Amino acid sequence: MKNSRLLLLLATLGGALAVACGAFGAHALRASFDAGQLALWQTAVSYLFWHVLAALFAARHAETAGARGSAIAAMLFLAGSAVFSLTLFGLALGAPRWFGAITPLGGTALIAGWLVLGWTVWRRR
Repeated sequence: MKNSRLLLLLATLGGALAVACGAFGAHALRASFDAGQLALWQTAVSYLFWHVLAALFAARHAETAGARGSAIAAMLFLAGSAVFSLTLFGLALGAPRWFGAITPLGGTALIAGWLVLGWTVWRRR
């Protein structure tokens, strides 16, 4: 697929961001964050990293199998992990509580990504 290369690139950048945020949280923020803030930060890093890996898989599947649904799943994983994780990072850093109302939109995109990927793989013979 034409856009799978871009999706692969975005996923690799997301992976680098996940590692950088994880290291930043473990080293620079540990002393100044309370347990709740650290838990939010870790959740954001975990979801970002796992869904970047899912996006890599889906984009690669789109590229090798020509599966349009896998490309859509990769886009949902990337967009969903960005919204989900960035809102959690923001909350951990002190964003207003209403910011957390945005987080489920990212989670919904992540769930949709898994469902689209599953459907695409199931339909392929």
